[in-house]
Amino acid sequence: PILRREEGDRNPTEVKMSQIVLPCHANHRGELSVGQLLKWMDSTACLSAERHAGCSCITASVDDIHFEHTIGVGKVVNIIAKVNRAFTSSMEVGGLVVQWKVCHAFATFVARRTEVGKVQLKQVIPHTQLEQMEYSLAAERRRMRLLHAEIITDLLSSSTAQPGECQEYQDAVPAEQTRVESVELVLPPHTNHQVSTFGGQIMAWMENVATISASFGCSRLCNAHPTLRSIDMFHFRGPSHIGDRLVLKSIVNNSFKHSMEVGVCAEAYQGREPLRHINSAFMTFEVLDSNWKPRTLPRIRPEPVDGKRRYQEAIARKKIRLDRKYIISCKQTEVPVSVPWDPSNQMYLSYNNVSALKLMDARTNWVLTSEKNNVRLYTLEENHMLRFKVETHVSIAAEQTFQLLSDLRRRKEWDHHYKCRECEAIMQVNEEDTLYRVTTPSVSKAGKDNDFILLASRRKPCDARDPYLIALRSVTLPTHPPSDGYTRGEVLCAGFTIREESSSLTKITYYNQATPGVLPYISTDIVGLSSTFYSAFSACSLFLEANKDVLTASFL
Repeated sequence: PILRREEGDRNPTEVKMSQIVLPCHANHRGELSVGQLLKWMDSTACLSAERHAGCSCITASVDDIHFEHTIGVGKVVNIIAKVNRAFTSSMEVGGLVVQWKVCHAFATFVARRTEVGKVQLKQVIPHTQLEQMEYSLAAERRRMRLLHAEIITDLLSSSTAQPGECQEYQDAVPAEQTRVESVELVLPPHTNHQVSTFGGQIMAWMENVATISASFGCSRLCNAHPTLRSIDMFHFRGPSHIGDRLVLKSIVNNSFKHSMEVGVCAEAYQGREPLRHINSAFMTFEVLDSNWKPRTLPRIRPEPVDGKRRYQEAIARKKIRLDRKYIISCKQTEVPVSVPWDPSNQMYLSYNNVSALKLMDARTNWVLTSEKNNVRLYTLEENHMLRFKVETHVSIAAEQTFQLLSDLRRRKEWDHHYKCRECEAIMQVNEEDTLYRVTTPSVSKAGKDNDFILLASRRKPCDARDPYLIALRSVTLPTHPPSDGYTRGEVLCAGFTIREESSSLTKITYYNQATPGVLPYISTDIVGLSSTFYSAFSACSLFLEANKDVLTASFL
């Protein structure tokens, strides 16, 4: 349940910062430099993290950031940061530039050890629907961060295992001409009260050298001034302190029609000690014309060996970047119903699948439509979209309920929509995700049966406040195209949340965001002309009771 905050009460972790953009904060176009914005956002987020932790905190990582608009000199920048969720010693902090829709960022901060040992952070208690949504999604974002480096490495390795020839372009800019190296001395104003260099300061220095590299990459264009559009997710590998010399290196890895990728790294040293790797990042730049439209950019000629590797990897990262932005960043109403599945976008599709279910679960404005035999049907109409949920309780352990409902092949044992039809497990992608082909009978007697290609994503709770989750959404597979014998149905978002209310009582909630392919199955229930869902969930309760002591097997 969401606890209500009293009127006028603020989130105790919320920190606001207001800054006026002065000429010293601006670039050559009189706009707030991204580096300065990153410094302010990092400072605000750090203050929020320390308010929650009660001790000093350091920036551990920053998720993808997309910069949508710019802010001119003389404008006021208002930044709000608050802790979305705390884990053992780390926490996710969300930062937003309000009034001006510039960017929304998520950063992970780690509480530093105190004299008594490692910090154990207190939990964040969400009080509003929005806070509950962010709290729930923070666990999924954390999972993606932990998998990110490994998955990106695998994808880049596969993309460069058989590299193609780098196409030669006339008048291409040699990549070595875009190489930039700069050294910064870390002074007290650059550090926090623990004399560690602010993460935002390091990001600002990295943005500066990356912008110079991008300027060299488009130097053949008249009046070309690169604009930073996005920064990929990155992690800080180690700390930097007062007295460090920070060596910053950047180079244009590749250019595309309207954008270029710049790779930049930061290393630190003191005296004669070897360089320490602090951070690496990939930044995407565009060059805008007088109408603020992206200009066509010169191509890049890579250096031999390492340069060609970076060139090929930049192509792979662009594909990954598009997947992330296309699947994760857009609003749920803008996500196409069926997205092509492949190994490179599996992590993002799984994230989107679970996140969409979590967002429905966090909503509080459901309307009870009817109730029968301990089964309740709720609806929610919003933005011309219909969502419904069915809720019931069973006297089965939550984990066993989760295991039994996770295997879609057994759903035909209780759901008449699956009765006497095929449910094929196409592929078990990993321990948490499986691809299925499901066939269901037609609603009309003369119609063809329907088939669905579904990605099923399962999640166990991170802590006691989380439910078990089984999320379903449609995907497309080249191995399973639509066939003449079936009408291809689509599911935008559906699935179960399973909450343990006591050792012997579990609440099951089924959600579905109605699409044209799903609506005929439930419309008569919603208007009260039939009770098929009630009978289905009564059958589900009997199925779970009959199998409460059965050991479940693999999903394949």
